[in-house]
Amino acid sequence: MDTREQTVFIVEDDAAVRDSLGVLLGLQGYRTQSFACAEDFLQTYKPSAGCLVVDIRMPGLSGLDLQAVLLKQQPPLPVIVITAHGDVPTAKTAFKAGAIDFIEKPVDPDALLAAVRTALRADAVQRVAAERAEQVQRQLQTLTAREREVMELITRGCSNVEIAATLHISPRTVEVHKARVMEKLHVRKVAELVRIVLGTQPVG
Repeated sequence: MDTREQTVFIVEDDAAVRDSLGVLLGLQGYRTQSFACAEDFLQTYKPSAGCLVVDIRMPGLSGLDLQAVLLKQQPPLPVIVITAHGDVPTAKTAFKAGAIDFIEKPVDPDALLAAVRTALRADAVQRVAAERAEQVQRQLQTLTAREREVMELITRGCSNVEIAATLHISPRTVEVHKARVMEKLHVRKVAELVRIVLGTQPVG
């Protein structure tokens, strides 16, 4: 994904810091949008490509509160936390929630730019994976009930003969269904089919 298609969102209540971050990132060619508080950001934000640079301590919702809200969206927006009040418990909370980096003020420009590059790469990877997952779901919906049964048994490691016996059909019919499943899911090997099916199952 081209970084020009991604936006670095800045949420910082200190106007001077907010403006300096915007200038720094803008000079590097990044598209930015700045907000004075989390509430203003949430009022206008629609899930989009990019990352978030957010201060922890702000009036109203804190940076960690905003991070928690964004975690509920798929794919979540990568977050870089900045703060003038860094401490270990707060940093742990941010990282456990998936923060890309935790940077103390005054913000080191090189550290911030490195974190932004990392965050935008992570965002691009997440979005490619999300698009692939959506594509797979659309493909799975094209399978007939019988094709789904055959697919499930294939991914359990059953042979054609075993599948035929289980479903009370001939091995030749199993082969036909198997071929249709592979064609509809655009895979050539059983290993690829297994990977797709496992990837669509909820964890836990």
